[in-house]
Amino acid sequence: MYEIDLNSDLGESFGNYKLGHDKEVLKYISSANIACGWHAGDPVVMDKTVELAIKNNVGVGAHPGFLDKMSFGRRNIAVNPNDLKSYIKYQIGALMSFCKAANIKLQHVKPHGAMYNMASKNKNIADAIAEGISEVDRDIILLGLANSKLIKAGKEKGLRVANEVFADRAYNDDGTLVSRSKKGAVLHDVKIVVERVLEIIKNNRVKSINGKWIEMKGESICVHGDTKEAVKFVRELKSRLNKNNISISKMGNIV
Repeated sequence: MYEIDLNSDLGESFGNYKLGHDKEVLKYISSANIACGWHAGDPVVMDKTVELAIKNNVGVGAHPGFLDKMSFGRRNIAVNPNDLKSYIKYQIGALMSFCKAANIKLQHVKPHGAMYNMASKNKNIADAIAEGISEVDRDIILLGLANSKLIKAGKEKGLRVANEVFADRAYNDDGTLVSRSKKGAVLHDVKIVVERVLEIIKNNRVKSINGKWIEMKGESICVHGDTKEAVKFVRELKSRLNKNNISISKMGNIV
């Protein structure tokens, strides 16, 4: 019997700007990464998303990013590691306040966008994120790209870590994510997405954009909540995983 966490990046609307399919996606996933107001989201959206997650028995995680709504947090920004640690603590604290008000515990932290990708390759960035989390609460899980420097940093700081693999993103031959600026970086075919997830779970491997098999084992599968196929992806994934005797469980129950 296999067990996997299914997560999605949510709470990314703000003001009059609406993004994603949060209400529907939350019916099928087990963990939610909620934007903390910097790359996306706002206090009202954060509060409502936490409430929706609780109603659907979904684990709540913070999704901190760079203060860059213009580029949705996907633009690399030069940052001092000490400053980055403060950014992490600030955004975790913001979401933790809504969790505390709702009488639940923050389950995990997953950096967003450029911050996530930079931390996957840069030890100083990875260490700053891991330190920021550990200084707030050492029981919080760090969710990061499988086999990355971010995962290694989390382990070194004594955090619980969850290796993340992506259902709807293409991989380079070295196991990093293909840049969104390149054709084929985001997958849109539900059949391909489901089959690659089953391959990852059962055989611990994924095929790169160039056709190379990469060793890839993870505890959590990500489906992005802002893609137009998001609801179709998570609905079909849940159905197929159940048929294959693969249970979907909160990240906190797995790592």
